Amino acid sequence: MESVLGVSGNQVFLYPASDLAVIVSEHNPQEPLNQKSGVDHARVIADCFQHSTVLPFRFGTVFNDDDSLRKSIRSNQRQFLGNIDKLRGKTEMHLKIFVDDCCGKELERHTPTETVGREYLTNLRENAARTRERQTRARAVSFQMHRMFMPLDEEVSCRLTENGKMVLDIAHLIDRKCAERYQNKFASTVLMMRECQMQLSGPWPPYHFVHRLTRGSHTQTQAAVPAGVAAPVAAEAPAVGMMTVLA
Repeated sequence: MESVLGVSGNQVFLYPASDLAVIVSEHNPQEPLNQKSGVDHARVIADCFQHSTVLPFRFGTVFNDDDSLRKSIRSNQRQFLGNIDKLRGKTEMHLKIFVDDCCGKELERHTPTETVGREYLTNLRENAARTRERQTRARAVSFQMHRMFMPLDEEVSCRLTENGKMVLDIAHLIDRKCAERYQNKFASTVLMMRECQMQLSGPWPPYHFVHRLTRGSHTQTQAAVPAGVAAPVAAEAPAVGMMTVLA
């Protein structure tokens, strides 16, 4: 890990923790974590992902000392190992799909304050009907993507933009060895679904499919990994890290 630099250009270390190892770097609490820090964090995760199974910690997680780190890993070890079994050999592909709003802009979302009675209730019903129609359209597109790409798992969110489009963010969990096939499938799908704008990114570490830490004292790391390589982490400064598993 000598050539890998973490947040703020600090050296990255492998910290052994039972059957896991945590990749950490020192962090000065006086230095604010900013957008560049997030890029540094993601770069370390991506580098480790090339060689091993990675469970990224949420950006901004800081362990104040070695003891806090050990306690957090120990109390969450079963969950970490279960996630590692689930995600070993897996990767995440991310689809962004732009769909024209099926409801258009026939009516304003908000009615004037003086509108009362029957007209007000009618507008409420029409707004509710448009919401249901959008939800139905989003579910249909999401189902179509699932049927075409057949992911192992998925996370889907939908939002409405100011320019009148629905945006579906879809994360698909797939086998790493199938990434090229997935990309080829995307190229043919774009030609079929001309009514939608589609963007693809990946393969990525499986960010959407890593369970959040639910207990333990943690406050920044970069990733965790099955132990096997030991490297010291200075106890004087808080450690920033990530969890990855050496396969």
